[in-house]
Amino acid sequence: MALRPQPDREFVLTLSCPDRSGLVHAVSGFLVRHSGNIQESQQFDDRLQDRFFMRVHFDVSDPDTSLETLRSGFAPVAEAYRITWQLHNASTPTRTLIMVSKFGHCLNDLLFRWRTGALNIEVPAIVSNHPDFAPLAESYGIPFHHVPVTPDTKPEAEARLLELVERLDVDLVVLARYMQILSNDLCKQLEGRAINIHHSFLPSFKGARPYVQAHERGVKLVGATAHYVTPDLDEGPIIEQDVMRVSHAQSPETLVTLGRDVEAQVLARAVEWHSQSRVMINGRRTVVFR
Repeated sequence: MALRPQPDREFVLTLSCPDRSGLVHAVSGFLVRHSGNIQESQQFDDRLQDRFFMRVHFDVSDPDTSLETLRSGFAPVAEAYRITWQLHNASTPTRTLIMVSKFGHCLNDLLFRWRTGALNIEVPAIVSNHPDFAPLAESYGIPFHHVPVTPDTKPEAEARLLELVERLDVDLVVLARYMQILSNDLCKQLEGRAINIHHSFLPSFKGARPYVQAHERGVKLVGATAHYVTPDLDEGPIIEQDVMRVSHAQSPETLVTLGRDVEAQVLARAVEWHSQSRVMINGRRTVVFR
């Protein structure tokens, strides 16, 4: 496990802007002026879109240099180069609200990783349209909110979710196999801060029992996709994907078990990278600084 960032001494700067000469020099100069020492730096030049992306993890030696000082110092650089940017304290955990329905493998995996320190997140609440995982939430000491959803109550349920997001100061919403379609309006309000996970059979095997459908067609790969939530169902910018090879000898039940393992791993990596500011949205795609 990587060492935890030092509180108030390590920071992460992410930025994107139209590509032009002098960008790296401008960022480096800003760091030098603020006693910054680069721990990790990654960049990507999207030549098709003529856009530059960068992530810098750095520490500062001057004890009087604060996050506010750094933000104020970078603002003129950002204005000069038309930079869209974020600058965070690297040690600050991402406040993450987890949503789930009746399949708890992803929820259980995220909670275990959080409890063991593998994910730098806080979980202020778990929301579900079913009461099944209230005991699991209680075992972790996390407030559980049962918010039933029907066609008639969906607007009220989504309003309740947004109220929780705002009141609990939530940074990220994770749909850990939450089996409800979010409205276009809710997707837009959560743009860039809601992650979904689903099996990789879409769009071939839609609806109920996709693993049975896949078994009947003799698929050879089982996988999962984690992506940001958008109004286009299951078509948001992809963060992470993975697959596992299977054979004709495995039953539909085995495919389900293998698929759940892949889903949990893929979602955990997506949450980890998002919480470390390693994911940047680039139109319909993402730039992931792994």
